[in-house]
Amino acid sequence: MAPLPLWLLWLLLPLGPRAQKLPTRDEELFQMQVRDKAFFHDSSVLPDGAEISSYLFRDTPKRYFFVVEEDNTPLSVTVTPCDTPLEWRLSLQELPEEASGQGSGEQEPEPLEQQRPQATHEAGTELLSYQGNDVESFESAGAPSGLYRLELLSTEKDAHFRVYATTTPASDQPYPELPYDPRVDVTALGRTTATLAWKPSPTASRLQQPVQYCVVVSREHNFKSLCAVEAKLSSDDAFMTAPKPGLDFSPFDFTHFGFPPGSPGQERGPWARPPPRLGRAAPSRPQANIQKVCIGNKNIFTVSDLQPDTQYYFDVFVANGRSNMSTAYVGTFARTRAEAAQKTLELKDGKVTEVFVKRKGAKLLRFAPVSSHQKVAFSVHSCLDAVRVQVRRDGKLVLSQSVEGVRQFLLRGRPKAKYLLRLKGSRKGASLLKVLASTRPGKHAFPSLPEDTRIKAFDRLRTCSSATVAWLGTQERSKFCLYKKEVGDAYSEDQRKREQNQCLGPDTRARSEKVLCKYFHSRNPQRAVTTETVRGLQPGKAYLLDVYLVGHGGHSVKYQSKVVKTRRVC
Repeated sequence: MAPLPLWLLWLLLPLGPRAQKLPTRDEELFQMQVRDKAFFHDSSVLPDGAEISSYLFRDTPKRYFFVVEEDNTPLSVTVTPCDTPLEWRLSLQELPEEASGQGSGEQEPEPLEQQRPQATHEAGTELLSYQGNDVESFESAGAPSGLYRLELLSTEKDAHFRVYATTTPASDQPYPELPYDPRVDVTALGRTTATLAWKPSPTASRLQQPVQYCVVVSREHNFKSLCAVEAKLSSDDAFMTAPKPGLDFSPFDFTHFGFPPGSPGQERGPWARPPPRLGRAAPSRPQANIQKVCIGNKNIFTVSDLQPDTQYYFDVFVANGRSNMSTAYVGTFARTRAEAAQKTLELKDGKVTEVFVKRKGAKLLRFAPVSSHQKVAFSVHSCLDAVRVQVRRDGKLVLSQSVEGVRQFLLRGRPKAKYLLRLKGSRKGASLLKVLASTRPGKHAFPSLPEDTRIKAFDRLRTCSSATVAWLGTQERSKFCLYKKEVGDAYSEDQRKREQNQCLGPDTRARSEKVLCKYFHSRNPQRAVTTETVRGLQPGKAYLLDVYLVGHGGHSVKYQSKVVKTRRVC
């Protein structure tokens, strides 16, 4: 570190009787230092009572200066590392006697040719030295007068940081105060939620200053400053914005001293980039591992949309509404609760199992045949919406399809094979299914429905007391049962869809609603049509008609419901 030249001291001191002109015996030293461009690089004066934001290049130190004019002056200097640990040192270099302002100013200067450059090699008195990423401060109730020098260095990578210095710490109080217990507590923890609580800052209650709390959730670690959070959230391009006027500046006029416009340090600075094109938003990078939300002056907050059985780190920061400067509470961490272990249902050979799946939920079913088999049939009847069906045989995925209505899957068997079925519900709502697993596909199966399961109503055959309908049958002899139910005039097609449940059989209907049951089949699919006339209806009334196909094993499948309305006048 080069010794501090006396001419710089005179530039930094306020103008007055003691600093009206530069001592002539230092002019030659002044000219020598002007030629040294490296001295001007990254040197600044810290403003009193204002926080600055700045940038460090790796392995390139940066110096800041701060003048205390009178002895016993309160002094506070705070350094906040943002995105990487910093090494910084604060030292004091006392004012030289000839620049202290005690002279009368009447002494005649010596001729220039008799002057000799005199440079001091004192590095000053070191007041504080720190290395790390904590927010650290130097506090003194009565600091001596002198020139204070702050040197910062980042050895890991380029880094952002903030510095605040003031000679009136008692009146400024820009950083919000923390309560006597600054911990963040997790008061409730679920699978996807966590409720946080903390004690309010005295800045709001005692000092009557506006504050705002910001909650940060991370899956990596806790943060020691809001500056570190913002650095993590921001991409390199989004962070390269110009500093606020007067917050980070150099006291030197480079052009005046003969340097070309834009010093080497300025060319390398983080803001020396072309401005973005207007009309195009900068692309934002998704930050899945960290989230920040500011919630006003509330001191309780519930974080949602978390992952089950995952460890999260929670931080709370209180920001002063006037100075926009923040203080970190003592963060905490917690692991969300794990998902409840899914119960695996056992399927028995040849027996129907009813399964209820929540909206967007899933169910596991296991089938382990006890006897040797050549083929395995899985019959799935989705009673409501479509369901995703996956089948694994001995851990290997052999089937993955979406099922709506009745579907049968025939798989080649293996000795001592075990099957695992996973049923995934839809996004629309809960699902109800009937599942049948069998090693004898021909004996145990749901009845085979025709491709078209609609019920056709003939408008010309509609009377005041009857309605004629038709539906497609099957090529195998099967039992069909027709039921009717009177509904109101406001019964709509949307209501019919909501009440549609193909798994509900005739045993759920009242005897008074039954019209008839009959057997029907046709070897020719084009002629497999049957018609029936429903009689004994009331004029001008609406009726819901249902047809059930009953298989040999007693399993039934319902056709799509149909609403018909009798004529009012005949």
